[in-house]
Amino acid sequence: MGYQDATGRRLSYGSYLKIPELLDLQHGLTDAHDELLFIVVHQVYELWFKVLLDELEATRDAIQADELRAARHYLARVKVIEALLVEQVAVLETMAPQDFLTFRSELAPASGFQSIQFREVEYLSGLKDRGYLKALDDEPGARVRLERRLAEPSLADAFAALLGRRGLSVAQLYQDGTQHADVLDLAEALLDHDEGFRIWRLRHVQMVERQIGDKPGTGGSTGVRYLQSTLDKRFFPELWQVRSQLD
Repeated sequence: MGYQDATGRRLSYGSYLKIPELLDLQHGLTDAHDELLFIVVHQVYELWFKVLLDELEATRDAIQADELRAARHYLARVKVIEALLVEQVAVLETMAPQDFLTFRSELAPASGFQSIQFREVEYLSGLKDRGYLKALDDEPGARVRLERRLAEPSLADAFAALLGRRGLSVAQLYQDGTQHADVLDLAEALLDHDEGFRIWRLRHVQMVERQIGDKPGTGGSTGVRYLQSTLDKRFFPELWQVRSQLD
């Protein structure tokens, strides 16, 4: 008979993927032509963030279980997804600044700064800044999610524990990597994730500057200046620093 959906109807492409519900989630605040594009791009970002979180959780769990081949597989997928995030910025850049301004004022005080899944990616990777929790007093559900990420082991924690089990420091790993090839390959895959996310930050900063110059952000931040201050963030700083220590 084939599979059936929750209403008892035979499963179809549309019912399986909830296409009618999905296409009913784009409701703008203005009649501006480009607002639909803006909404769809950011909704797609959130969908990819959801997948990233699933893959990064799987990576962390695999490292904790010493299943390093599986961890590298998940990270390879993360790398491809992050490349997609970077490419998606170009779609937003098809908006002229004056086109964005036709609806930008209606967005305040909403801001990409408030993306909980984005913060979860940071926390899960190892960049745990408690300061973001202060902005969530009026959003208890979001605060609970970030507090859980803050309390649970990150990818950086899992990798540090792996090095401890192997009796290695980061410097030792890179100086004698041939004897620990699986761990070294994992370290480089983690670095790919760190680099990929940073490249997306950079492209996002450039896109925002192209759209609004040095105007303040809709959420009250300093806009481009705030975003530029995030470019030096690293999930795995030791993996970057070790390059300077190698002979």
